Amino acid sequence: MQSKPQLLAWLTCDAVHMDPNSGKYTILGVFSNIKAQQFPVVHPLMVWFLTITDVSAGNHKMRISMGLDPTAMQPLIERPFASQSPLHRINLINEIRQLSFPKPGDYSLLIEIDDEPLLATNLTVTQ
Repeated sequence: MQSKPQLLAWLTCDAVHMDPNSGKYTILGVFSNIKAQQFPVVHPLMVWFLTITDVSAGNHKMRISMGLDPTAMQPLIERPFASQSPLHRINLINEIRQLSFPKPGDYSLLIEIDDEPLLATNLTVTQ
């Protein structure tokens, strides 16, 4: 029986640095909401960092979609990645540039692996 991918970490932050010598990650500026003075607002740069495990060996696809209405979300990121073994932990660093928020609200986020939901969460944007 094939295992289902498991989410170990999900962070929204300003930046992620990987030390080339040690392979360790430094996570900078973790946040869970955005406050804006006026709308629409464009966030210049954020990173969605996720760690997953229990991913069967081979090639896979990750998709992150977002929207104010959970039934009408738009894909923001679609990217391939590879797994060596279900025992490995896979870190996926996703830079989001110039993300626009037309109005305040709770923006739904859906993270999928191979078209199967992994996480449904939200990003709150307030005035």
